[in-house]
Order: sequence, then C-alpha cells, then structure tokens
Amino acid sequence: MAHKEKGFSLIELLIVVAIILIIAAIAIPNMINSRIRANEAAAVQALRTLNTSQAAYNTTYGGLQGYAGTLGVLGPAATCDATHACMIDNLLGCAAEPCIRGGFKFFSASDSSSPPYTDYAFTATPIQWNSSGAKNFCTSEDGMIRYQLDANASLGSAVPHGTCVNFALYNGIQNH
Repeated sequence: MAHKEKGFSLIELLIVVAIILIIAAIAIPNMINSRIRANEAAAVQALRTLNTSQAAYNTTYGGLQGYAGTLGVLGPAATCDATHACMIDNLLGCAAEPCIRGGFKFFSASDSSSPPYTDYAFTATPIQWNSSGAKNFCTSEDGMIRYQLDANASLGSAVPHGTCVNFALYNGIQNH
C-alpha cells in the first residue's frame, strides 16, 4: 500500500500568498491615510496650544513685548521670563525654526519686525507631503485654524500673517 504525503501543494501556497498580498494592497493605503489624518489632527491641536500660549504670553508680557516673536520665546528654559516663557514644550518651542513635532514642521511669523509684536501667524506644514500630512495649516491672533486650499506641497517657511488670514477656515470634519 502506498502512503500519501502530507503537506500543501505549490498551488495552495501561491493562493495563500496571493490572498495576503491582496489584503496588504487594501490595508496599507488605509493605514497611511489614517496616519496622515492623525498627524493633521495633532498639528491642529498644536496650533490651538500655540494660540493659547500666545494669549497667555500677551497677558503676561504684552505691555513691552506684545506677542512672542518666535516659537523659542514661548519655549522652556531654566528660568521662565519674557525671553523663554515656558508655555510650550521643547518640541514646539525649539531654539531654531522649523520646530518639528508629529510629522509636521512649525514656523512663526509676524508683520512687526521688533517688539512689541502686534500680530502673529503660526504655520504647520507636513515634513513629507502625502506621507506625514496633506494639508498646510496656519493660525493667527484671531485663534481660527485655517488651511491652504489646493495645496500640493509642503511649505519651506512661515506663511505671512496677511496670507494666513486669507486661507480657508478649517472645520475639522473634512472628506479626504
């Protein structure tokens, strides 16, 4: 009596591999889109934190300084004062812009060239377009979060204040 060999045939193994590849082809783009949306939500929240920090800075030091002129001014130091207010973490309040956090680069700008700074604009732009994010965001002293319509690339510097206030308002519920 001949005995039958046990195991999988080559065809069965190829079918299993094909099924795994099909599932991966469906899941990977969804995973990337989820990561992009999470990074964008984190960037929007960071801009809200920056707005709150600027309001607190202006309340505390506004008589002489106005708003903080850079992200580093809002950042931490051994002694908290008008030059390092200790209102944001060292990722957002880094010494040299752009400050990098959560897949986005953050910049600050003002139309004023020296204190007292009468306005500000913060910009959040993806480190890698369509990988870490797909929107350029900005906010100014009115506290509204805005995004650049029809953007197709990351920005290399801060959006000027006058440009930021002309971006579209971001409502947080967008179709992708």
